[in-house]
Amino acid sequence: MSGSDWYRASAPGKFVILGEHAVVYGKPAIVLAVDLRMTIAVRGSRFNTINGERIDFRRQPHLRYLTRNVTSGLEFETKSQIPVGSGLGSSAALSAALALALSEKENRHMTENDLVEEAYEAELYAQGIGSPMDASACVHGGGIAVNLPEASDRHLWTVTRGERTWSVSDVDVPDMTFVIGNTGIKAPTGPLVSKVKRFLDRSSFAVDIVDDIEQVTLQGNDAIARGDVEQLGRLMTEDHKLLSILGVSSNELNKLVNASMPYSYGAKLTGAGGGGCMVALTDQPEKVCEAIRSRGGTPYVVRTGVPGAMLHP
Repeated sequence: MSGSDWYRASAPGKFVILGEHAVVYGKPAIVLAVDLRMTIAVRGSRFNTINGERIDFRRQPHLRYLTRNVTSGLEFETKSQIPVGSGLGSSAALSAALALALSEKENRHMTENDLVEEAYEAELYAQGIGSPMDASACVHGGGIAVNLPEASDRHLWTVTRGERTWSVSDVDVPDMTFVIGNTGIKAPTGPLVSKVKRFLDRSSFAVDIVDDIEQVTLQGNDAIARGDVEQLGRLMTEDHKLLSILGVSSNELNKLVNASMPYSYGAKLTGAGGGGCMVALTDQPEKVCEAIRSRGGTPYVVRTGVPGAMLHP
């Protein structure tokens, strides 16, 4: 192939359905990929450009890391359906898709495990902290669980950084419809994680709440396996209450969760909280969208059971 050929790949966004914050303390979490995708194309070029503009790699740390071994110029084109800064995995999807496109360009075969390691390293390079949950979900698609006990028959890979180890397993996800509601408020993850840690350090009650989140997540994994949307919805709502007790919800998130409840099996914040997004499990997505809009949120109807990172012609 000539240097002018495009190499194109995409990866899905994702959301945490159960287990956020508790996962920091070694508890399980479940992450589902959704049908909002990031697509990136790359080809050789005289200059480094993205969507027709010169790249300042200081402002594009993910690209800077992923192209660290490339000695010639590259032209990138990106197209994303994933809202940025919303906790829906836009940076992990970018990293996964670009790593796959570059491996194809360089005629290097990469397994899913290789892609996860590369995308996760790009996330660490850009953000300094984080777990491989997002990268695993965006690469693998469908659903993944982290730190799920007795999941050896579904084990995908283990990721270790320093003293921390994450065991990642596959979750067989039925086709479900969710509505994600974006508050439009960007709340950094770090301060919220620190807030929960301070609570746990001074209160055995907070420790009990984290243990309760673990039990909800384990029950939710069983509900997903059975395709029991009613039970899964109830557990999502219970998880939201527990996360609210930990202090990571907000008035804006609660408004969207409460507005969606009459038309949903259940609803909760997703991700770090403080702002960002909530998610509702529903078979009446239009009514949930209308309710979210009426409270000032931006809704996205998403489906689960979608493929992970993949190449395109």
